Amino acid sequence: MIAEGVTLNVVNFGAKPDGETDSTNALLSAWGTACSSTTPTTIYVPLGRFLVGKVVFKGRCNNKGITVRIDGTLVAPSNYDAIGNCGNWLYFDDVDGVAVIGGVLDGQGIGLWACKRSGKTCPTGATNLGFTNSNNIVINGVTSLNSQMFHIVIDGSCGPGHGISVGSLGKELEEAGVENVTVNTVTFAGTENGVRIKSWGKPSNGFARNILFQHVTMLVQNPIVIDQNYCPHEKNCANQVSGVEISNVMYQHIHGSSTKEVAVKMNCSPKHRCSGINLEDVMLTHQTKQAVCNTPHHSPHARKQERVLPAFFSH
Repeated sequence: MIAEGVTLNVVNFGAKPDGETDSTNALLSAWGTACSSTTPTTIYVPLGRFLVGKVVFKGRCNNKGITVRIDGTLVAPSNYDAIGNCGNWLYFDDVDGVAVIGGVLDGQGIGLWACKRSGKTCPTGATNLGFTNSNNIVINGVTSLNSQMFHIVIDGSCGPGHGISVGSLGKELEEAGVENVTVNTVTFAGTENGVRIKSWGKPSNGFARNILFQHVTMLVQNPIVIDQNYCPHEKNCANQVSGVEISNVMYQHIHGSSTKEVAVKMNCSPKHRCSGINLEDVMLTHQTKQAVCNTPHHSPHARKQERVLPAFFSH
């Protein structure tokens, strides 16, 4: 869905790559031009640091093929009050067919973090990148740093599709891990999966930990999945064991139904069994009969279970 055709360099609209000159209006002007066009358009942010304040990329656009291509860094104001009560720093509303590709988003949240630690009255903080009321969105290769609040928030319902997946992890032997992930207030309708964590059945050194799935409603095929033995088509990973460690995962206030009999599937590695799996107020039913929990190989160590249906057992 990456746009081809017209390219709009934000420098030509007055943006300065010095990290000091306010380039907010330049970015908005480029967006206005792209939005009013009917030709696929790329808004290009070249190398350099571009200071931008609160930006609302507002639809509805004539254009359903806009790519924001970032080779440089967008930097929020160092004064956290400038965006601290804005909700979102870079905000796309009511857009269709937008791709955000590459680059760095630096929310400069360190000052606000310090304010909150001090016990003073501080702004709530802004999310680095937000989408609402939008369709056909692509986010690829974006690095989000130092967000005042959340890094990326997509406000809406998911479906159809694959659901939300942490992974696939561990495809390469040396990989960085994933930690401190929160998925909050999501509705899945007609997706293949709800919330899933998966790792390749390979001896990688990665990890997935401190993950929270909270306030989720779903009507899906597979509501909750942990799969540490992912090996599509049994190629390059058959009969191997996942080295990815999955730990401290909380499922909280998860409600809905499964189109399959198995509503909770946890397929853990025999070498690194999932540990610290917490389920609280998880109520999942089958459309026609009681749903079940399946742990086909090495079951996880469940640390906490409260109000859980289907019943979850640790062997």
